[in-house]
Amino acid sequence: MIETLGQLKASGYKSKTIKEELRQNLIVKLQKRESVFAGIWGYEETVIPDMERAILAGHDINLLGLRGQAKTRLARLMINLLDEYIPVIEGSELNDDPLHPISRYGKDKIAELGDTTPIAWLHREDRYTEKLATPDVSIADLIGDVDPIKAASLKLPYSDERVIHFGLIPRSHRCLFVINELPDLQARIQVALFNILQEGDIQIRGFKIRLPLDIQFVFTANPEDYTNRGSIVTPLKDRIDSQIITHYPKTLEVGKKITQQEAHVQPEQHSISVPELAKDLVEQIAFEARKSEFVDAKSGVSARLTISAYENLLAAAERRALLNNEKNTTIRVSDFIGVVPSVTGKVELVYEGQQEGPGIVAQNLVGKAIRTQFLNYFPDPDKFRKQKEKSPYKKITHWFGDGNTLDLLNELTQADYEKKIKSVPGLSDLINEFHKGHDTALKLFLMEFALHGLAEFSLISKHTLTSGLQFKDLLSGMFSLPKDEDEAEDDEDFGTGKR
Repeated sequence: MIETLGQLKASGYKSKTIKEELRQNLIVKLQKRESVFAGIWGYEETVIPDMERAILAGHDINLLGLRGQAKTRLARLMINLLDEYIPVIEGSELNDDPLHPISRYGKDKIAELGDTTPIAWLHREDRYTEKLATPDVSIADLIGDVDPIKAASLKLPYSDERVIHFGLIPRSHRCLFVINELPDLQARIQVALFNILQEGDIQIRGFKIRLPLDIQFVFTANPEDYTNRGSIVTPLKDRIDSQIITHYPKTLEVGKKITQQEAHVQPEQHSISVPELAKDLVEQIAFEARKSEFVDAKSGVSARLTISAYENLLAAAERRALLNNEKNTTIRVSDFIGVVPSVTGKVELVYEGQQEGPGIVAQNLVGKAIRTQFLNYFPDPDKFRKQKEKSPYKKITHWFGDGNTLDLLNELTQADYEKKIKSVPGLSDLINEFHKGHDTALKLFLMEFALHGLAEFSLISKHTLTSGLQFKDLLSGMFSLPKDEDEAEDDEDFGTGKR
């Protein structure tokens, strides 16, 4: 183990800049076809190649994209491209390279001890610094300031550079430094970054200090910030070599990979059976939100929405099973009522959406997701509008048309749920016609899904009750007698007729 400067020199160690480290280690990984950004899905042909090109070019990077697009995750994964350990002068607050010290402390130490200067080894995990940009961040926070307490305790005049207390950036010498939400930094603070990016030096108060800092900068920014809260000043943008644009998952499959990877599933919830269609519906909600007229597109719909929604969906099924003392259960479409709280807090509504209310908008998004996915499993009901006798749904709609209703309460036992679903004539026939060979649990899910889908296509009506849902004939739902105020609130549409 190398412990002194003399031993380090004898070993033949050669210093590298952090950008050289990143570049050389990336080259090795690319040649071996190894994944550099493990766990990042959907960026294989877009963002990741741009990141790799920027690293090979030795660029500082700005990741520009809406919230929940893995910008910070990408930056954090870059530490895997650093050498596992680098030598530093022991006790140096600026991670001084023993062969090329930049601080007064480091230079004095080597002048005093020479080849016996003690060496410490810094692991790559400790070479990552992250700062969230907020309007109250000061130059002292990032770069440094004079410390009067240090001056007094060391009995130094203010003209001595040893009275300086260094900020985050100098302390990140030979490290990755990430500034999240860069536009939120005040313009005067952004200006202070000019010299660091271009010449690699800093200025603190009136001190004539040149610190040739060696830092890999990564910035993140949200396009919305350019208009709503602040902007990146033009000279700073000019000094950031590569701006890489991130994006949301382009397919449901990619979205599902992200959700399944990131969702925190409790150990007891692993026994809950989740049909693939239920996972598709969770992702479809986000896709519908991103194109909804009620949701602010500039704000974006984070991938955290689907992660939270999936967790809440499992929790809804688990709660029902616990109340009914059932050890095993399967997700039901009616469990999606539990997804609503995950949606309401994660979408920014435009004015029309605010008028509707976040709860109703969330229910509408669930309804639209059901409508979209319905066409992947059953024939388009609109094609049978003029040929009702040929419709595969006629038995079901006729049963409701005869005045029958179906109440699906959220906390039904499995036996009662199955009994109620199977009580609707034509539902079993529909599933057997288009989805033979599935087990009972999936057939029940598809039967309930078919009811929700028919409601979304306005062949039957669906209403929210205090403790569940009610399906009935479309006309009886439209022309039912006026209710008192409490009942009217209970019977708000669950997405039907409010698209």
